Amino acid sequence: MTVALAMLVAWLFAVGTYLLLQRALTRIVLGLGLLAHGSILLLITVGGRAGDPPLVGKDDDGAGIAAPLPQAFALTAIVIGFGMTAFLLALAYRSWVGTNDDEVQDDVEDRR
Repeated sequence: MTVALAMLVAWLFAVGTYLLLQRALTRIVLGLGLLAHGSILLLITVGGRAGDPPLVGKDDDGAGIAAPLPQAFALTAIVIGFGMTAFLLALAYRSWVGTNDDEVQDDVEDRR
């Protein structure tokens, strides 16, 4: 993993965490998107360099074959990120329709 990719992943995680801790629902959705993109980039980068496609019936020891597991994890992270984004957008829309504001309100019971 190069230093530039490591810094990009760290920046995505930092900005995503900062946005996730805000009170506005639009910022929370954007923060979750940045965290999802950072985790996908991290999974693909940690997977190593691209290799030969894993073909059935190859006779070599498999040293140059690409690992399919990080790619499967990245695809799973994409699907989960899409589902969470759709769910949070639906919650933000319902909150906007009900209150005409996208800010999360404090819970009165928690203050006591």
